[in-house]
Amino acid sequence: MTARLPSLNGLRAFEAAARHLSFTLAASELNVTQTAISHQIRRLEEELGIRLFVRQNRALALTPEARDYLPGVRAAFNDLRLATDRLLRKDDDKVLTVSTLASLAAKWLLPRLTDFQEQHPGIDVRITTSTSLVDFQRDNVDAAIRYGRGQWPGLRADWLMADELFPVCSPSLLRGDKPLRQPEDLKGYPLLHTSNANSDDWRLWLTAAGLPADIARQPGITFDMIFMTIQAAIDGIGVAMGRTSYVRDDIAKGRLVVPFKIALPADAGFYLVAPEGRREAPKLAAFREWMIAATQNKA
Repeated sequence: MTARLPSLNGLRAFEAAARHLSFTLAASELNVTQTAISHQIRRLEEELGIRLFVRQNRALALTPEARDYLPGVRAAFNDLRLATDRLLRKDDDKVLTVSTLASLAAKWLLPRLTDFQEQHPGIDVRITTSTSLVDFQRDNVDAAIRYGRGQWPGLRADWLMADELFPVCSPSLLRGDKPLRQPEDLKGYPLLHTSNANSDDWRLWLTAAGLPADIARQPGITFDMIFMTIQAAIDGIGVAMGRTSYVRDDIAKGRLVVPFKIALPADAGFYLVAPEGRREAPKLAAFREWMIAATQNKA
């Protein structure tokens, strides 16, 4: 005998309330009243013959049965979303969505993207930026450019490029009353830092150069994105710690110079990643081929 499916509205209310652990937030997400959420949950509990939520000191908690039930319900809704997206998009090979870091997009990808468009004029590329890892099961993204060591379960990772770490500055800092000529001269200049993933770059480079790591703590300016740090260096505000992929073009065009010969290899690199096991669309195959060729071209 086939089991009767519970109310879809009740399941939506349950999934949202369980995710937020709040009827109020679930109601706001589903654009209904809190009373409606309560009624839908109560009806679902009656249909199942199982209690799903308990109140504890004004907080909402899942029962053990609800915790067991939730992963299956959540997976079912994710499958419905993906199926609907595939139905509406019909695997549109004209739209390619790529997620990457804002700084990599601004300093490396966007200046080169015209070449891809010229080679593949029928593909509409959409770039989305985020500091978080993309969820391929949830987000409408075809591929992502990630920085790391290439070990992400369930994903195909194609090597793109590695970085070296080295100071960069405006050409104007090599001239003037206190020209920047040797690493020890950094004590007389503001150091420009990038928070988060690149926050330790200065300390690592100073140690490799045989200088006290404490120099990294002298007064300077910190930005939350590396392309802002690089722009401040171009403007002559101070000395930044550059990464090859972010500063290559600015060095080639004379906006930045490398004052010292000491470079520190990074221990990771950039990869193009996409889910394994999916039928690969021609648009993604074309972008992967172009990306690998573009990163091999050091110009």
